[in-house]
Formats: sequence, C-alpha cells, structure tokens
Amino acid sequence: MELGLLGAIILFTIIVAFSSIKMVSQATVKIIERLGKYHKTATSGLNIIIPFIDKVRASIDLREQLIDIPPQQVITRDNVGMGVDCVVYWQVTDPIKAIYEIYNTRAGIEQLAVSALRAVIGELDLDHTLSGRETINMKLRGTLDQATDKWGVKVLRVELRNVIPPEDIRITMEKQMTAERNRRASILQAEGEKQSAILRAEGQKQSSIVSAEGQKQSAILAAEGQAEARLRVAEAESEAIKMVAASLNLKTGDPSSYLIALKYLESLKDISANAQKIVFMPYESTGVLSSLGGIKELLNQIKE
Repeated sequence: MELGLLGAIILFTIIVAFSSIKMVSQATVKIIERLGKYHKTATSGLNIIIPFIDKVRASIDLREQLIDIPPQQVITRDNVGMGVDCVVYWQVTDPIKAIYEIYNTRAGIEQLAVSALRAVIGELDLDHTLSGRETINMKLRGTLDQATDKWGVKVLRVELRNVIPPEDIRITMEKQMTAERNRRASILQAEGEKQSAILRAEGQKQSSIVSAEGQKQSAILAAEGQAEARLRVAEAESEAIKMVAASLNLKTGDPSSYLIALKYLESLKDISANAQKIVFMPYESTGVLSSLGGIKELLNQIKE
C-alpha cells in the first residue's frame, strides 16, 4: 500500500515537473496567465511556470506575415467597376495588445484591408487607378498601419497584384495601346529617316568639300608645274642660245639675230614644201631685200 502511494506521488511529481517547464522557440513568445490574469510574456528559451496556477494563453509569432486579400469588386470615382486584389505584409510588435485588444488579429486586418481598398480606389478615377499603383499602395499602408496600431500590429507594406477592368474597357484600352505603339513606331521611323538624311547630307557635304579641296590643290600643283616647266624651258633655251653664240663667236649683233634667222629659214622651208599654200610676202620690195640682206650678212659671219 505504501509502495503504491509512493509511486503515485513520484508520478505526480514528474507530471508537475514537466508541466512547469515551457520551451519557447526563436522569434516566438507565449502569453502566460496566472489565475486568469496576464502574468508575463515568455520569450524564446526555457521558461518555468507554476502548474495548475499558470497557463499559456497563446503563442505569438513575431516574424513578418502576409494576408492574401482575394479579388474585390470596387468602383472608381468615375463609376467604373473592376476587380482588385492585394497582399498585406504585417508583423506583431506588441504581443499583449495582439491578444487582449482584438479577438482575431488576422481576420481584423483582412477586413480592414478590404474596406481601405474600396475607400482608396473610390477616390481615384480609372486612369489613376491603372497608373498609380505606388500611390495606392502607400495610401493603403498608411490607413491600415494607423488602424492596427492599437492592436500591437505594424503593417509593413501593401502590394496591389491585379487590377482587372471590365471587358469593354479592356478592349478599348488594348486598341488605344496598339494605336499608341503604332504612333511611337511611326515617330521613331521618321526620326530615323531624318537622321539618315542628315547624315547623308553631311557626308555629301564633306565629300564635296574634300573633292573641291583636292581639285584646288591639283589645279595649284598643275599650274605650279606648268610654270616651273616653262621656266625650265626658257632657261634651257637661254643657255642654248648663249652656247650657240659662244661657239659661233659672232663679231657683230646679238645672239637673238641668229635665232630669228634660223626660225625664219625654217618657216620658209615649211612654206615651200606645200605648194598649195598662199605665201604672203612684204609689199615693199625694200623690206624683202633688207630681210634677205640681213640673213646673208648673218650667214657670211657664220662662215668666217
């Protein structure tokens, strides 16, 4: 009998010991009540409570959580109905308020998000609803964060996922976007053709300038070459005349007389070679005789 009682006491002691030990996971807290009233918040690790007096009211996850709001039918300021859904990211900052200030924190946040979504979209027209996602997200977050502060909850961000307009408006928007893309394509094509024409004109201009410069330099070089050639020929003829005069040792006259006489004789030879040509002689015989006399005297000087 005594052994049975002792065994019962030992078993009871073991049960009590195990009941008094509470293990709390990381990023989690437990709300401990004593005799029905809040006693303490058990943080991560080993915690000791008094069995049958203390009990765990709830476990609170302190990590960031999300609520997926299903598509809601909302009406914009210009009376356009559409379906909108979003995701709310939230976190418990005060576990005591999250337990004692609201019965179901998650359900409360969800209902608040639906009401705030309809209110914010109702203040905007269709165009701003479709293009102002960031503005809507910020307004929703601010509204929800302010409303949930007394629950010990922090709304971190709100993200719109789908904004589904009515079918007729969607078709109209697709046509509008197609027309806008075609317009942009036309503008880009026109800009490309414009730039291409400008580049071609610039290229032709530069080509004309380079060609003109080349022709100018070529003409200058050709003129300089001709001038240099004429100068060289004149210098060569001058030297030749001087050498002929020196070799003939002319006593009277200048060397040019010899050159003129040779040219005159060559001309007479060419004239006589073609009998059909008309020969013009000086009208005055004295002019002809004087010319012949000068040639004869020059030839006599050469013979001497």
